[in-house]
Amino acid sequence: MGATAGIMRAYGRALVAQMSLRVVMLSVLPFVLSVLLWAGLLYMGIQPLMDYLQAVFTEYGLFQVSGSTLAALGLGALKTVIVPFIAMLLLLPLMILTALIFIGVAAMPAVERLVGARHFAQLQQKHGGSLAGSVLTALRTFAIFIAVWLLTMPLYGFPPLALVVHALLWGWMSSRVMAYDALAEYASAEERATIQHEHRWPLLAIGVASGVAGAIPGLIWVGGTVSLLFMMPFLAALSIWLYVLVFIFSGLWFTYYCLEALATLRAREAAIPSALKELVAEQADTRSV
Repeated sequence: MGATAGIMRAYGRALVAQMSLRVVMLSVLPFVLSVLLWAGLLYMGIQPLMDYLQAVFTEYGLFQVSGSTLAALGLGALKTVIVPFIAMLLLLPLMILTALIFIGVAAMPAVERLVGARHFAQLQQKHGGSLAGSVLTALRTFAIFIAVWLLTMPLYGFPPLALVVHALLWGWMSSRVMAYDALAEYASAEERATIQHEHRWPLLAIGVASGVAGAIPGLIWVGGTVSLLFMMPFLAALSIWLYVLVFIFSGLWFTYYCLEALATLRAREAAIPSALKELVAEQADTRSV
């Protein structure tokens, strides 16, 4: 399977599947769970977080430092909302994580079964993954994601560069987490490792392409809340809904690509014994002559 052809074929199938009512309904439960969780977190935690950041900025003279830095970058208007801006940047990765976990738990098994039944009915299920493995993979990947995210936060002073970094981070995280979920039901652990290694660049490309779309909810959340704080609950709900839709589409895209890669891998491995038999037969014929 050519990498580019495989990516585009999986994209087309995912786009068609995304428009079905069944797939749209799969987004309901992760969305409701995420909104309920974040409604509670914002209600209980947003003001203490704001107060803490305000105290830190005041104690260490960070308002003056941030103000002069933003002015030098031509972003002086942001100095009056620097505290909520930082708060939103800190909360954004957690919003991504919760959406990712809820999608993995509540939607991806159904997505994999849907794709498998529709286009890969003959593919044997080896159940090499598990729900616990999905959550652990997401948490391990996110630990690295959040570390890099925090290190690159100063890049938000240069929005185009921040968007590129965000897309690359999303792409890497998606390629790890979504590939696991996409192969959990059908591939063995060994097959999953082989596919993730042999197709690491196409998987990363799918993740980065999804990451470009995934940057939009983050821009709405961070950009909107710093200027319209009273709209924070509504913007949070909108951002979560968009994250869920992007993750569902990414899940479909990864599942179509990964299951086709799995079918190709098994066909290749099945052909090896046949090739060996033919070779042995040819050698026997040669010796008989």
